[in-house]
Amino acid sequence: MKWEDFRQSENIDDRRGDTEYASNEGGAGLPFPIPGGGSSSGGGGLGIGMIIVLGIIGMLLGVDPRILIGGGQILSGGRSTQQEIQRPQQQQQTRRQSGPPADEVGKFISAVVAMNEDVWKEVLPQQKGIQYQPPTLVIFSRVTKSGCGTAQSQMGPFYCPLDRKVYLDTSFFNDMKRRLGGGGDFAYAYVIAHEIGHHIENIMGILPKVQQAQRAASSKAEANALSVRVELMADCLAGVWASHANRRWQILEDGDVEKAIRTAQAIGDDRLQQQSQGQVVPDSFTHGSAAQRVAWLQQGLKTGSVDACNTFARRQSS
Repeated sequence: MKWEDFRQSENIDDRRGDTEYASNEGGAGLPFPIPGGGSSSGGGGLGIGMIIVLGIIGMLLGVDPRILIGGGQILSGGRSTQQEIQRPQQQQQTRRQSGPPADEVGKFISAVVAMNEDVWKEVLPQQKGIQYQPPTLVIFSRVTKSGCGTAQSQMGPFYCPLDRKVYLDTSFFNDMKRRLGGGGDFAYAYVIAHEIGHHIENIMGILPKVQQAQRAASSKAEANALSVRVELMADCLAGVWASHANRRWQILEDGDVEKAIRTAQAIGDDRLQQQSQGQVVPDSFTHGSAAQRVAWLQQGLKTGSVDACNTFARRQSS
């Protein structure tokens, strides 16, 4: 994927040097453990401790936990985890990197965000009559604060609708290389564009409606099905971005789309559940099957149309 010559976004909050949350090394800070448990069939692979904590955060903040979880199951992949959330250490100085990121990974993220901004500021008004208001992407290491509570690397990339920010620990890219389809620049860009897709859903008014519908759902399976549609729409919107970016700048190179497809397949609920618990429970899906995720990414790539991403108007295939 070509990205090196593109502008850098100003909507980057680089917190990788932020010491507001103390590390657990040497007993610093006031950690409280979240016991790692076996993966829950209702959580799409998240440990039960994380599900409980995210559920509590969601209730306190008025955010449906299925929206708050975001990419959480991607990183945990059903593994039992022993995670810790850090409380702020009193009277501790904060160090943050000033100015745009200077390292290669930071520059890449900033360029991808800028390309999303340039595409969506034209596509969204043209296709939907809505002005694009770009989100801020927060780069962090291990742990930071978000409008939806504490953000941790174990949660994977996620979008917080309360502060309209995307949160990303760059260690996720290393995990993608090891476990999730092998990585690659366009695969990483797909993950970023997926989270920005949730922002598009938010400013279109879709996320609030989904949250309301989930609260009124008659069963957990029904609420999960709504979450799947939200996630698949974000996959499709990532494809819409890539379609327009490639038409405009010819960013895609040989093998790029295939790498993104491998990533989409690797993070399907069915793949993750089969790996983690040896069985697949469709009613517990929160992000969609491997086939669904690939199909909707390709739908966006092929059409470049926001309306073609309306997962709520279509019957979902298995």
